[in-house]
Amino acid sequence: MAVLELTKANFKETILNNATVIVDFWAPWCQPCVTFTDVFTAAADKNPDMVFGMVNTEIDPEIGEYFEVEKIPGILVIREQAAIHAQIGELGAPALDKLIEWTREYDMTQVRQYYAEEDAKVTK
Repeated sequence: MAVLELTKANFKETILNNATVIVDFWAPWCQPCVTFTDVFTAAADKNPDMVFGMVNTEIDPEIGEYFEVEKIPGILVIREQAAIHAQIGELGAPALDKLIEWTREYDMTQVRQYYAEEDAKVTK
């Protein structure tokens, strides 16, 4: 699957409509970010069941600000609309593969329980 360009216009929809989204925060002036793009794209090709998206922090700084991304490159892993991992710094392919494996295995029980409790508060 191709890497999506995530913007203010499609970020929320992408998160709502996909079980797992891995986001790369980057900027064109950031050499480690540019270098990481090939690794990120290769991972997207190997994992078509996940959505891989890139946020250009120069064009859409509000998204990075919302998630408190202070340094780039930065990775944000979102499963079932919950941010479950954030990481700053360039990753090599083996480290990204391990992160993807961890993401697949992450136990979402506590997250689902939290959502259920919050929903119960609203419906009372």
